Amino acid sequence: RKIMSEKEKRTMDSLEIYKSKKIGKNSNIIVSFSYAVDGILHDFRNETNFRYHILMTIVVLLISLLFDFSRVEMALLSITISFVIFAEIINTAIENVVDLLYEKYNPFAKIAKDVAAGAVLVTAFNAIFVGYFLFFDRLIPLHHNVVFKLQNSPIHLTFIAIVLVILATIIVKSIFYKEGKNYLQGGTLSGHSALAFCSAMIISFLAGNPLITALSMFLALLVAGSRIEGKIHTLSEVLLGAFTGIAIAILLFRMIL
Repeated sequence: RKIMSEKEKRTMDSLEIYKSKKIGKNSNIIVSFSYAVDGILHDFRNETNFRYHILMTIVVLLISLLFDFSRVEMALLSITISFVIFAEIINTAIENVVDLLYEKYNPFAKIAKDVAAGAVLVTAFNAIFVGYFLFFDRLIPLHHNVVFKLQNSPIHLTFIAIVLVILATIIVKSIFYKEGKNYLQGGTLSGHSALAFCSAMIISFLAGNPLITALSMFLALLVAGSRIEGKIHTLSEVLLGAFTGIAIAILLFRMIL
């Protein structure tokens, strides 16, 4: 009997979870969102290339902090990153469907996989070209006023902070995922708490008002409390999420502003 690889075992475990859920079109937008996140986190746990793309996303976003990108340039960068990740997710979906249909070697199955991989390659080359046009002229004459520009880009910093919190949540949930549980609900780190406290810290930094700081922290505490009250997260998971969000906000705003 064929011995399944570790990746195949994880895939089968994920399939069992999906089978245990209600099959069919779901009108509940929250449940549909949960399924979508399940797919993304499954890809992160099982696909090395996808993890590589996520790592490169973090690196590129951090490097972008050094430059005063316009809104159009930031939009172009975001679309390019999303395009690459999207192509990798579709590639994984096609590979799994092909493997499900063809147990033995089939030339048509090979073509389907090769074409899907080629689509990812095209998006990767496009990302390189976009990166060249956006970064090259800025990397050569690295100006001395980089810090000053960052100090006047709170919107850019806020966007990067929120993206980093989301990526950190995905990575932690994937690493410490427990078999038989939903990716989105529960987990080692509360993503809602991380986002809430990160946002609260950013608001307090930008507002500089004790009352606004207290109100933003109160709202973050309400979000964290609701996760415990709903028995979605434990106290330790909520605290870890809060610490992650606060740490990222402080790292970006206090060290740069």
